[in-house]
Amino acid sequence: MSTENYLQLKLAGTRKSYSKPMATLGYSQPQVALKLPARLGLALLNLGLWLAPLAIPSPGQGAERIYIPYGPLEFSLPIAQLEVYAKEGRLEPELAFYASHVEPQQLEQLREVLMAPIDVTPVAIAQFLYSPLGEQILQRFGEIIQTKAGQEGFYAIRAALIKAAAYPEGLTLLNVLREFPTYGIRINSTRSLEIVEDLSNLSRQTQMAIETVNQQAIAQAIAETNYQFPTQIQPGFSELLDLRQLGSVRYSQQTLTLNDLSRQRSFPVDLYLPATGGLAPLVVISHGLGSDRMTFAYLANHLASYGFAVAVPEHPGSNAQQLDALSKGLASEVTPPSELIDRPLDVKFLLDELTRSFQGKLNLQQVGVLGQSFGGYTALTLAGASINLEELQQDCSSLNNSLNLSLLLQCRAIELPPSQYELADPRLKAAIAINPIGSTIFGKSQIGQIQVPLMLVAGSNDTVSPALPEQIQPFTWLTTPQKYLVLLNKGTHFSALGASTNSIELPEPVIGPDPVIAQNYMKALSVAFFKTYIAGQPEYQRYLSASYTQFLSQDLMPLSLVNSLTPEQLMKLSATGESDTEEGDSLSDPQPETITLPR
Repeated sequence: MSTENYLQLKLAGTRKSYSKPMATLGYSQPQVALKLPARLGLALLNLGLWLAPLAIPSPGQGAERIYIPYGPLEFSLPIAQLEVYAKEGRLEPELAFYASHVEPQQLEQLREVLMAPIDVTPVAIAQFLYSPLGEQILQRFGEIIQTKAGQEGFYAIRAALIKAAAYPEGLTLLNVLREFPTYGIRINSTRSLEIVEDLSNLSRQTQMAIETVNQQAIAQAIAETNYQFPTQIQPGFSELLDLRQLGSVRYSQQTLTLNDLSRQRSFPVDLYLPATGGLAPLVVISHGLGSDRMTFAYLANHLASYGFAVAVPEHPGSNAQQLDALSKGLASEVTPPSELIDRPLDVKFLLDELTRSFQGKLNLQQVGVLGQSFGGYTALTLAGASINLEELQQDCSSLNNSLNLSLLLQCRAIELPPSQYELADPRLKAAIAINPIGSTIFGKSQIGQIQVPLMLVAGSNDTVSPALPEQIQPFTWLTTPQKYLVLLNKGTHFSALGASTNSIELPEPVIGPDPVIAQNYMKALSVAFFKTYIAGQPEYQRYLSASYTQFLSQDLMPLSLVNSLTPEQLMKLSATGESDTEEGDSLSDPQPETITLPR
């Protein structure tokens, strides 16, 4: 059961619910660990939140019993009865007492959560849990899941997870409970309730921000059609070139191996070259953490068919191979902090090498970059945002209280050697960042330094790089006049990724609705964006409109686009706590309230 859906059920019985179902990082299929930090964190969070916050607590289990303080009282439940229910669906006396205070649907979802396996080896889980990122996750959840004596559960959780991974059926929460190395588990109900409240606030504020973006996109589309630009969007989009379809340009593909001796770093690059006869504009695509260059091969082929040269490097310290090495004990961490520097340097070195080897074929003074997740960070860095150590020191001091999983990666930048890193590249003239991270590593001051045209793409159900703190709020910090915020309603962190033979197949709830829909959106919008801003064809700008995204939009994953959104709009919604404005108010009217949006 997803944390967000759990909160929706809980809040419905106590007060007005502002949350709608968000992404479900579910456990319906066995899977590994390419996205293990997010999956493990949510598994542990599900355990702690399921067992603590009910008025009469839900059942859970330790080595033999789970203990749940509630005010002056303490409730407990034996593991045997929880196991019988999980395996047979039968309620024995003590569990039946608790179950009478819980909705049947919640009980069934608890049963699924307890039994759903994660297919990961003991070596792989141990390597991850002994990495800096794994230890940060354990520290957080050790505050909730404690020993019977009330000590933080850091070491006990780690031991239980490693042992549970050796079970033939795979790592399940029920197996973790069996292997917890003390007589009982004590759930810190106070800390759990704090997290429930924080999750509730984040869910509410995110939903209101998403509603604001969608409403503004509708208003913008009406204005484009009827008032502001009626001549620019005629004829109708159905009569124009369908940018979701392959273009007519022939192209070839080759794989290069680049060796940067100054950094002792070697990496492959897939290069797509169109047969245009002139200088082809270049787009560089940067993949996300634990991914590889094949996840955006669909987009590279599509852009090449419209006359773009496309270069897709694979970043060796943060790709699928790095996580595979971690699982085999050949690497000590998910990704080293140095990768925050090496990734943009990979792209700069790539551009230098292409300048030497492909003169007369590529226009390397009009370069575009597109990146997803960690690749989105890479794109923002190249576009002009610098690492903001002051912001990092401030935000990362309270890292354990944040619900933003992406901060676990962003805060690794504190470990970098002090230096004035020169990571921006003047050859870059436009950027698209899909599910990027950057709220803390850049902050408002550095996001505001980006002056090239920029498109930020958010998924409303992204639980890894949450839409509100990582894309929607940073969009309001931009000062470049050519800016676009694209929202994939019901989209997750992985919706825009293509298939890759090196990646583990993700279950449907993690990907979200049909990924072909998201991929078609990215095809059309990236062609329009790069045609406009690096190929010098302004006639494509008509596609960069709210009205065009309405034309593209499909019900399974509705699409919105805005090019204007102010901090005051988000502040007003968060301060009032309501998504609807009072009579006579305008969402664009600044309000005096000042709050801090959730990170």
